Amino acid sequence: MTSNPTRPPLASGALDRDASTRMSEERLRDAWRDPSARLLRLRGVEIPVVANSDDVRLAWRPASGDPEATDVYLGRIDGAPAFARSEPATADGPLAADGAEGEGEPERASAAGERWTHPFQVGAGLSEAEREAVGVASALLRWQEAAGFSPRDGGPTEPIQGGWARVDAHGGEHFPRTDPAVIVLIEHDDRVLLGSNALWESGRFSLLAGFVEAGESLEQAVEREVFEESGVRLEEIAYVTSQPWPFPRSLMLGFRARLATGADPDALVADPTEISELRWFTREELREPHESLTLPMPLSIARWMIDRWVAEGDASSSGVRAAR
Repeated sequence: MTSNPTRPPLASGALDRDASTRMSEERLRDAWRDPSARLLRLRGVEIPVVANSDDVRLAWRPASGDPEATDVYLGRIDGAPAFARSEPATADGPLAADGAEGEGEPERASAAGERWTHPFQVGAGLSEAEREAVGVASALLRWQEAAGFSPRDGGPTEPIQGGWARVDAHGGEHFPRTDPAVIVLIEHDDRVLLGSNALWESGRFSLLAGFVEAGESLEQAVEREVFEESGVRLEEIAYVTSQPWPFPRSLMLGFRARLATGADPDALVADPTEISELRWFTREELREPHESLTLPMPLSIARWMIDRWVAEGDASSSGVRAAR
């Protein structure tokens, strides 16, 4: 697996989105006819992969025949054009969709060594470019499925720009929606606050997060969401990084903050409708989690932020030992 330690998964920029090609019908036709062009198929949220003991990769198909009207152009991977298409689900039906931080379901065998599985199951093992291709494909194809009619007048819309937009009968262009959400790493005395969602199994913990409301700044959303979910007041709120989370259309905006001066770290008040448990964790507890503790999946920005926080303590300790 290739990775970029300065950016979370799905945000490395390894996929060339090649906007100039999607803006030209002639270039799109040429890209489809390129001998190196590849097609990624999705069944709901499921993706096809080929895995062995050494690695896992997407099961691409050559782009052949004529493109379907609903195919989307993802961009280029190592110069090769990449497209995506939505296929009907198998008789077993697609796996559960949308961005709950579960680990997905067991893989299902298919023909020619392919396995259809949830991206959460294998995403951490894919290359950066393939992970991003899956994210873009999931976001665009699911938006296409929901955007067949104009929200302005209910009239039909048609895909344009390689699936990155749709146009209505009046020439109005419609683009995919992205919902911003904040996610926060809260520190106090070398500990970090994690919560367990009321819908998760016991022992699964992650950073606190929530969607940005209308007319609200990101910092306001951080303060409001954290207080609503935990009763905690914050200070030193600072932006860290962002991660697209296209399951189906969120943008995660990562922040770090500290417990407000004078606030009682033990005065935690969990919102019973969303949070079942709140706990402060040390680096040692997160570095080698007990078998009863499940941390966020490696593909998520939550895990990326937690791992970086743990690594900061390791680096600091190494520096102290070296100075001695």
